[in-house]
Amino acid sequence: MNKNILLMVDVVSNEKGVEKELIFQALEAALASAAKEQYGDEAELRVAIDRETGEYETFRRWTILEDDSEEFEFPERQIKLTYAQKEDANAQAGEVIEHKVASVDFGRIGAQKAKQVIVQKVREAERAQIVEAYRDRVGELISGLVKRLERGSVIVDLGANAEAIVLRDHLIPREPVRPGDRIRGYLYEVSPQARGPQLFLSRTMPEYLMELFKLEVPEIAQGLIELKGAARDPGLRAKIAVQAKDKRIDPVGACVGMRGSRVQSVSNELAGERVDIVPWDDNVAQFVINAMAPAEVETIIVDEEAHAMTIGVAEEKLAQAIGRGGQNVRLASELTGWVLNVMTSAEAESKKEEENQSVLKMFMEHLDVDAEVAAVLVQEGFSTLEEIAYVPPQELMQIEEFDEQIVDELRNRARDVLLTKAIAKAEQRAHAQPGADLLAVEGMDEDTAYQLAEAGVASCEALADLATDELLEILPDFAADKASQLIMAARAKAYA
Repeated sequence: MNKNILLMVDVVSNEKGVEKELIFQALEAALASAAKEQYGDEAELRVAIDRETGEYETFRRWTILEDDSEEFEFPERQIKLTYAQKEDANAQAGEVIEHKVASVDFGRIGAQKAKQVIVQKVREAERAQIVEAYRDRVGELISGLVKRLERGSVIVDLGANAEAIVLRDHLIPREPVRPGDRIRGYLYEVSPQARGPQLFLSRTMPEYLMELFKLEVPEIAQGLIELKGAARDPGLRAKIAVQAKDKRIDPVGACVGMRGSRVQSVSNELAGERVDIVPWDDNVAQFVINAMAPAEVETIIVDEEAHAMTIGVAEEKLAQAIGRGGQNVRLASELTGWVLNVMTSAEAESKKEEENQSVLKMFMEHLDVDAEVAAVLVQEGFSTLEEIAYVPPQELMQIEEFDEQIVDELRNRARDVLLTKAIAKAEQRAHAQPGADLLAVEGMDEDTAYQLAEAGVASCEALADLATDELLEILPDFAADKASQLIMAARAKAYA
């Protein structure tokens, strides 16, 4: 019988490619499980198999607890310290004592039970091996055969008992996928799970597009061209930013390839997705202009504080600049990381003029200066009191119309106004405290919460009851979509 144990371990280990030690552990668990039928399910048992001879022994185990321990609930596997010390004077709480008991005959434990325990251990070992094999490959392209479709997701056979899953959200829309097809994806997560695939692939992430270009363009692999980022509308259109490390190399031309061969290969892998290759630029405004291609940008206004740009294009090019369903401007915005607002050049110029007039009036009112001085400040690019108060005086001195006396006076006036505002704001906040639930609304910041509290909206429920236009009256600097998102977040929290 002992030889049967050693034979079973050899056979299963060779068939499944699993270490013998894991099979021995599985058999010990099966024998211990069978022994519980004799000693009770609450009993704790341990079986030890000799790895050389196949002989095994069974031990019943008790955990030692303090006499007054509240955890003493199972006398079948727990023992109080006083009783344990009658057997061993050196026994301590937390230790385990064992008694050798009669073992169950290996031939009687039930083949089915033994098989179930062994199969479970083997599967756990295989899953662990898969996780270990792929853990360091996150961020790589992985390919395999489509094994089956499961509730909209695709199960991919990678070979060697490894499976991956491409979730529905990570499949290119309307792309035909059938069992037996070879498919490739970007490995973005390796997650140990009790059952099912543990490797997660994506065909929609921007990283997948970038990895494909690394395969197709040798200059990228050689480090001569750097991929700076990508944005995708999977299956339809994408933009990827590239920069040459060697000025003699044309990064766009290298990525396009002879007669478009390289970019076409990538496009074919992405179910015909059209890819715009954008030259990256240190100048953010120029980078945005490049990203808006094929639309030609005529004017651009940068708002550093809001991290946004207003882009002006010819009226007949407006539709092209925006793209179908806003696709072009959305991808350009994702690629550059800036909020982009597209309009005709005339509208952009009008908006710029309105903003300049607003800043001009603000300077005249708060700095108590005439229109001529305010206009000079606007023309030189100043738009806030903070810039005038804290910019190095040398910058203001470079303005032809200003001398040292004017600069000092403007800086002092700006600082006085800012100080007055800060004091008034502190007094208002002392009387208007936003509730903790309002501060906890997703997307809420402290300044916005205090603004709302000052307007009488001090709780999450009060914010949830507002309409978008009502919130915009309180927060005029907010965009309509941002105001709507804040209200929806408050409603989700208030009515959860």
